Amino acid sequence: MTSELDIFVGNTTLIDEDVYRLWLDGYSVTDAVALRVRSGILEQTGATAAVLQSDTMDHYRTFHMLERLLHAPPKLLHQLIFQIPPSRQALLIERYYAFDEAFVREVLGKKDLDDISTKTGITLKSCRRQFDNFKRVFKVVEEMRGSLVDNIQQHFLLSDRLAR
Repeated sequence: MTSELDIFVGNTTLIDEDVYRLWLDGYSVTDAVALRVRSGILEQTGATAAVLQSDTMDHYRTFHMLERLLHAPPKLLHQLIFQIPPSRQALLIERYYAFDEAFVREVLGKKDLDDISTKTGITLKSCRRQFDNFKRVFKVVEEMRGSLVDNIQQHFLLSDRLAR
């Protein structure tokens, strides 16, 4: 009697965009799980609350490990630890460096992140991330050699190549 067995092994890092958004917005794992439950994900997937908690924690751990690479996007693009398709890497970078409009309006006039968080309704953790990204972006722009326009065009060419 012959048995046939198919096995698939993969190492692609899975990224749930909804969980990534919750992490970027500064929600704790507990709050993220509660928001995911309210969205109806348990009914959609048939998962249990324990599985959802574990899944969310796993994604948060991955995002935490990726964060140091997101601080220097070229490092994310060239690292070999996480197998993430280039288009997904571009999405991670784009969303990590996205700014909430309400945050930008407030931060340009103030530096007190507690006040900004209260006024905009954006979590303090997300305000800190965005403020740190602001500083990081301005530092890179200040240190750039050559024309800012040329550097931006090079960035978009790189993004185009990654998206393919």
